[in-house]
Parts: sequence; C-alpha cells; structure tokens
Amino acid sequence: MTVLTSQPEWQRLTELATSVKSTHMRDWFAEDPQRASKFQTEACGLYLDYSKNRVDQEVLDTLFALADSQGLSAHREAMFGGANINNTENRAVLHTALRNFSGEPVYVDGQDVMPEVLATLEKIRAFTHAIHSGAHVGYTGKPIRQVVSIGIGGSFLGPKIMTEALKPYTHDAVKVHFVANVDGCHIHDVLSTLDHTETLIVMSSKSFSTQETLQNTLSAKDWFLSQGGSQQDIARHFVAVSSNVAAATEFGIAEENIFPMWDWVGGRYSLWSAIGLPIALALGFDNFKSLLEGAHEMDKHFKTAPSKQNLPVIMAMLGIWYRNFFDAQSHVLLPYYHYLRGLPAYVQQLDMESNGKQVTQAGQRVDYATGPIIWGSEGTNGQHSFHQLIHQGHGIIPADFLMPLNVPNQDDTHHAMLASNCFGQTQALMQGKSFEDCYKDLEGKGLDEEQRRSLAEHKTMPGNKPSNTILFEKLDPFTLGALVAMYEHKVFVQGVIWQLNSFDQWGVELGKVLGNQVLAGIVGSADHDQFDPSTQQLIARFRKANAPK
Repeated sequence: MTVLTSQPEWQRLTELATSVKSTHMRDWFAEDPQRASKFQTEACGLYLDYSKNRVDQEVLDTLFALADSQGLSAHREAMFGGANINNTENRAVLHTALRNFSGEPVYVDGQDVMPEVLATLEKIRAFTHAIHSGAHVGYTGKPIRQVVSIGIGGSFLGPKIMTEALKPYTHDAVKVHFVANVDGCHIHDVLSTLDHTETLIVMSSKSFSTQETLQNTLSAKDWFLSQGGSQQDIARHFVAVSSNVAAATEFGIAEENIFPMWDWVGGRYSLWSAIGLPIALALGFDNFKSLLEGAHEMDKHFKTAPSKQNLPVIMAMLGIWYRNFFDAQSHVLLPYYHYLRGLPAYVQQLDMESNGKQVTQAGQRVDYATGPIIWGSEGTNGQHSFHQLIHQGHGIIPADFLMPLNVPNQDDTHHAMLASNCFGQTQALMQGKSFEDCYKDLEGKGLDEEQRRSLAEHKTMPGNKPSNTILFEKLDPFTLGALVAMYEHKVFVQGVIWQLNSFDQWGVELGKVLGNQVLAGIVGSADHDQFDPSTQQLIARFRKANAPK
C-alpha cells in the first residue's frame, strides 16, 4: 500500500463509494430541491454546475480533505514561486509567469524572469503590428497576407485550437495556416495555394531540430526558393520561435526575428509564450493579450479561492473520485459550440501527457489508477453516435458539457436548439429512463407480453451518469484564456494527488529518439542489427518499395 492509498481520507472515500454506488442521483434531487443551487459556483466568467455528479456533501468534504492532506497548497505555492517542481529535469514550471500582469517579480534560480517575459510580449506586439500595418513587407515589397505556422505538439495544437475557437475575432490583415504532420501531403496542400511573395513562415521549435518541424520548414524553404526567392530573402519571409539562435540564423532567419523560449515552459503549456505568435497574427495583439489576461484571472482564482469554490480544485477532485473509486477509465469533453470543437484534443494532450505516468515523483510504482483517457468532439454531432455508449454502455464516462450562452451572428432558433440539446443530454444522463416507464410507453403498440418486456429492456436507460456543465456568456479571448487555465490547474491538482511529476514526458521523448534511429535505418546510415526483427522487416519492406526503379 502506498502513502496515498493509506491516507485516512482515501480509506474513507473507499467506504463512501460503496454506499454512493447504490444511490441514484435522481433520488438526491427529489430529496433536496436546493441541490442544484448548492453544487454550483462561478469565477472568471465561467459558471460550473456540478450538481449532476454522484457526490453528496460528505464525499465533497472528504475529497477536499484529501487534497489538503496531499499538500495541495504547498505544491501550488511552489509552482507559482518558481521552485524546480519538475524534479526529473530539475526545472521550474512557470507558464503562469507568461500571463503575470500583477507587477510582481517571479524568480527562477534567484533571477526575476518578468523583464524578459514582458520584453518578449512587447516584441510580439511590435512584430504583429508591423505585419498588420504593412510595415513589414516581403522581398518584392508586397505586404504579408498569408502566414504558415509550422510546429508540432504544443507548438502546433495550442495556437491552432485557440485561433480556431476565436474565429469571430480574426483580424482581416492576414490568414494563418497551421502545419504539423510530417506527411508531405499537408505542407504541399497548404503551400500550393499561396503566393510566396506574400507569405510568412513561422517555425516553432525550441531546439530548432524537432524532426517533423524541421523537415516541414526545410520543405517550405525549398518551395520558397523554387518560386523565385533567394537565400538572402529568407530573412523577410521566415521567423522562428526557438532557443537555438545559432541554428536559426544559419538557416537564414534574421536574429531580430527569433523569439525566445525557456526551459521552464513545457510544450503543452507554451501557447502563452512566443509560441502564441500565430495567435497574435491571426487575432491581433490586443486579443492575444486578452487571452493571457483571462488565464491570469484564473491563476488568481486558483491561488486564493477556498476549495469548495475553486473551479480547478472541484473539477480535479471529482475526476479523482471517478478515476480511483468508480474505475472510470475515460473522461469526455463535449463543447456545444462549433468553434470550440478542438478543445477536447487540446485537453487530451494537456492531461494525458501530464498525468499518463506510473511512478511517483520519488520513483515508486503506483498501485492506483492515474490519468484517464481524454476524448470528445462537438456535442450535437456526438449525440447521433458515441453518446449511445455514454448512456447505455457498461460503467461510467464522466462528461464536461461546455456552451456559450450567446453566440455572435447566430439566430435565436439555432442557439435555442443547441442549448436544448446540451441541457437535455445532461438531464437524460442523470435521470435515465426506468424499465417501468419504458414498459408503460409500449402499451397499445401491438406487442405481446414477451416482446413488450424485451423491448422495454432495450429502451431502459440506467441514468446516474455524471456530468459537469460549464457555461459562459460568450467565448471571447478573455473567457477562453480562463477556460484553458482552469483545465491546466485541474491537471496540476490531480498530479499532486497522485504524487506525479506532471511536467515531464519521457514516453514522448523516447518516441522522438526512436524515430530518429529508425530514420537512420531507412536511409541506410544505421546498422539494422540494432532493431528488433519486426522493425527490421518493416524497414526492409519500406526500402524495397521506395528503391530506385
């Protein structure tokens, strides 16, 4: 038994789960007309209704007590204070400093990082203004009209999904395209539609050597040169977000167009940094800054609000409850807003890369479940497909329903239908439909008794399926910043409870190393004996298929 599972709060939750599993939420609602008002809270423009969860007040109090016993407050202070909480890489974790508008210093190894953070933010502002105003022109004197952002992982997913979610706020000066996949079809399809004299390439790689990103950037360079540009012209059409200034300048990028990255910002938390340059170019700097301000407000809320009112803490501890005491293996996100459809993929990387671990910070193998599978898509579309599994499948899949109360440029009928579907799904998941009600509905349908009872069984919905509903007035940059920061802090809290290092990703790193090794085997610069027989066979088959004819 580990330290966590031997905690008295953990033991009490195990006992409570036994009794709660035999209780139906609809009974709680019937017994307490005030349940909905008791189990709701709001902050930073976000309203959370968590009344449709399989918890009572004692469960919640015990969950919050578990967070206290695991030292959540101390861990939170350590993160915001710049301590090296990423212990396997001996690094601070300070994505929060990138959106720190408090005027207070933030120290890493005794050095205040805020002057450099604010200087980089000013550099993003100035460059964005130069592009939008036409002051920065291409080598032929034409203004920049197209931007191609090349990255992968957090250097791609964050900027793409934030820009997509805020499409109503898009600046009309440029159009931003995103490329991540090393599959040559993607970069080809994007570049083939563009005029190179009006195109800016933004390459995002801390090392300037990330395999997929570097190859796509080299392909973009070849395209630029083949269209008539010269090596000297690259300085006006390529910029980089990287800490490897030497490699970027050797590539041809002007040093003044290289934006810094820091070791204390992980890739999946990097959209707040210069990695967010494409967001600023797509939306305008003021909107990018508003995104940061929303996240900063959520940071303040997370640091100061008591657990029973703290959005990230509440959501995190509900997740602990289902993952560890109900064996819920996945968690679904269901945005009822077309532009927010990419959020599940963003949170998927954030959560699964952070807490997909099997050892504690101390290197001890855990004997409890950690990070769940995160998935999801647009809510209304899902109702006609995978919602079936959530309603009637074995076990439970906790769900987050997200929806803006107002949507720009949409008529009332569409939005009312969207809201009715969102609220109706949460009600159906909670209430279900009993066998008795289904049986009664089939009266007079021309069925004999056996048919009627059999069909009623098929139509029975057990209900008691948990969900959170997250509402906001509208999805503007400030609100989106707060929403993303809420999920960041939720993941952090769960990592604290599970005693994990949520900020390394050795599985991802292994994939990068092996990818480079296999590439060397494919091009013939590595000994095939280093690979297992299956991989040798696959390499040989690929080489044969691509051998000169």
